[in-house]
Amino acid sequence: MNLLSRCMGSPLNRRNFMHVGAVGALGLTLDQYMRLQAADPAAPGKPKPKAEACIHIFMPGGMAHQESWDPKPFAPVEYRGQMGTVQTKLEGVVFNECLPKTAALADKITVARAMTHGEAAHERGTHNMFTGYRPSPALKFPSMGSVVSHELGVRNNLPPYVAVPSQPAQDAGSGYLSSSFAPFSLGSDPANGGFRVQDLTLPGGVTPDRFTTRRNMLDAVNAHFTGKEKSDNLDAMDTFYQRAYGLISSEKARAAFDINAEPAALRDQYGRNAAGQRLLMARRLVESGVRFVTLTYGGWDLHGGIVGGTKNQLPAFDQAYAALLTDLQTRGLLDTTLIMISSEFGRTPKINATAGRDHWPKVFSVVLAGGGVKKGFIYGKSDATASEPEEDGLTVEDLAHTVYDCLGIDASKKLMSPGDRPIDIVREGKVRKELLA
Repeated sequence: MNLLSRCMGSPLNRRNFMHVGAVGALGLTLDQYMRLQAADPAAPGKPKPKAEACIHIFMPGGMAHQESWDPKPFAPVEYRGQMGTVQTKLEGVVFNECLPKTAALADKITVARAMTHGEAAHERGTHNMFTGYRPSPALKFPSMGSVVSHELGVRNNLPPYVAVPSQPAQDAGSGYLSSSFAPFSLGSDPANGGFRVQDLTLPGGVTPDRFTTRRNMLDAVNAHFTGKEKSDNLDAMDTFYQRAYGLISSEKARAAFDINAEPAALRDQYGRNAAGQRLLMARRLVESGVRFVTLTYGGWDLHGGIVGGTKNQLPAFDQAYAALLTDLQTRGLLDTTLIMISSEFGRTPKINATAGRDHWPKVFSVVLAGGGVKKGFIYGKSDATASEPEEDGLTVEDLAHTVYDCLGIDASKKLMSPGDRPIDIVREGKVRKELLA
């Protein structure tokens, strides 16, 4: 029996050949994932990229701006809370007491202290921050990472968009774009002992010889279908399958995800915890060729016990973030890597009855560093009680425009949604040039 007969008569078919263990972290087969459009970021009409990659650090739950980037030490105690501050490298600028290492590097970052939108529910606020759009019942918008994947494509045979340790929310996915542009999820935390990325190793029972046989069977099926149907889509599909096989068998891809290859001293510098190892993995990925990394850290929905919750989580992040900035600069990557810290919203101006703060989207902070943005800059200002923007309020649309601009993507470009309806990457807003270097 020849390969074609064997495959056509077996439970396997052309579409599920790629199920060699490739479901799971991806939520789809690798062939679907690898259906990416190649694009030249330097093509005519495209803005010149200031950054080659982006690391988006998302603090889920709604991080309190008062207990992080925008303390109000002179406000009444019911507003300022019980935590102290630390002087940064910038004159007159203080951060929360748990951020001393970042404070010493404040001359390398930009803090936007007047981020604002109107969505006080977690899901809706998260959608805003990942897409640059308010949620719509009619259409699911793609995340920034998926748009970057769509527009810039594969580099160095690595996934363009990776989630560490997993896709943080549905709103971090591909929206109306093909699921091919969804993030590749690690599937487990790089801080865990025995960490291993799903889908980059063959599953039990699939030997290298069997893997090769499956590929040969696929080639035979491709030849059969190509003979029967003349279609550019079939040719493209063959390319996608080849890329997927290349990812599975690529030594370089496996090396990019191998955090154990990092020196022990550097892993210690980042911190042997979720914050440290996730940020170290992000650096490893962008250095290898991944274009956009989304990672999550902590749980910041602190309706009660905000002092204890902050002290339990923020010091580890402070250590990891400072290590990331230093590591990127040492490697000559800081000026070509955009790093963004965001959350879905901030917290209420007043401390509540359970010593916490509630949801507050009216004003909060985001932090930018690296490729394309100013260094040592505080942009915008909240009022004296951190209740609302006082100067230079920053909208989600403007933030998205600015991030895309740094990556060489024109956010006014139209993409095709289902039904061939053209949709702006970001419908409103503009690039905030004041943030750019």
